[in-house]
Amino acid sequence: MRIVIKLGTSTLTNGTRHPSTPLFIDLARQISQLHAAGHQALLVSSGAIAMGRERLGFPKLPKDIPAKQMLAAVGQPRLMAMYEQIFGYYGLTVAQVLLTRADLDGRLSYLNARNTLLALVRGKVVPVVNENDTVATDEIRFGDNDSLSALVSNLVDAGLLIFLTDQPGLYASDPRTDPEARLVGEVSDREIPRELWDAAGSTDSGLGTGGMATKLQAADLARRSGTACVIASGGEHDVLVRIAGGEPLGTRFTPVVTSLESRKRYILSARRPPGSLQVDDGACRALCRGGSLLAVGIVDAAGDFERGDTVRIVDRDGKEIARGIVNYGGRDLGRICGRSSEEIEPILGYHFGDEVVHHNDMVVI
Repeated sequence: MRIVIKLGTSTLTNGTRHPSTPLFIDLARQISQLHAAGHQALLVSSGAIAMGRERLGFPKLPKDIPAKQMLAAVGQPRLMAMYEQIFGYYGLTVAQVLLTRADLDGRLSYLNARNTLLALVRGKVVPVVNENDTVATDEIRFGDNDSLSALVSNLVDAGLLIFLTDQPGLYASDPRTDPEARLVGEVSDREIPRELWDAAGSTDSGLGTGGMATKLQAADLARRSGTACVIASGGEHDVLVRIAGGEPLGTRFTPVVTSLESRKRYILSARRPPGSLQVDDGACRALCRGGSLLAVGIVDAAGDFERGDTVRIVDRDGKEIARGIVNYGGRDLGRICGRSSEEIEPILGYHFGDEVVHHNDMVVI
């Protein structure tokens, strides 16, 4: 299973002004266990600004964007240095991935981010994702890493998103004012009940930018993309391993749709695909059996389309048999139609994989 783990500043610092080395060690230990069990883990980690504050001795979090960007620029390499050193004790390699909303809004940058993250987890590397605070402006900010974690979960087709917080989960009322507040074990309704939205409060720690309300919003976004979500305490013993093993900890949000259904809806939403690929009989049979489309099976490429566009796939009679997201633009495909996968790089000088359309990015009609 592919798991995205969101770590807030208050969790990483254990509620203090300094990073918690024991927490980093325990996190690395648990992720090494997840890897050993066959899972793939990605971290969406806050903490850069807090690291910068510690290094420069800022008593309070400044409100102006340039000052925050300065703190992030100082703190981000320190944060990654901790991950690199401590995860290395468990034989884990980490990679820094910095994103802005613009990276996920653009078609090509979205694909590049997706391919990079997937290549990392398939290579047993742990991506540490954070918002690129040093260059982000209000127009291209996610606003908080809770939202970013939901978008990353969708980006990599994660099966599970875990929010580690300083709370045991989501309460039916505010536990700060209601001593009898009930912990919600599961949210399975298609629409999250209004009382849960009302009960979700904002952050008052002065450490991070996200509160329970932003986690609720992010969980709702992720579950509508087919990702299950859990909000749980980062201080719970073996919390990641136990959740991945199916133990009911914290608050679980069940998916509204499957990830496959979500992706199919996206592919079929293109009302006027900008191009089409005509394929031979062998490719038709392979696609109907659930295979991917390779260049060798393409007879012709028509239309003006780019990598990442949704195109029609038709048989020799022009009948549409499928739609899919292409890994190569129309101009490139005109050069590699009918060629074997081994010929792609010599012809183009590069390649984005053997598949012109991967079966995970295709809907057979």
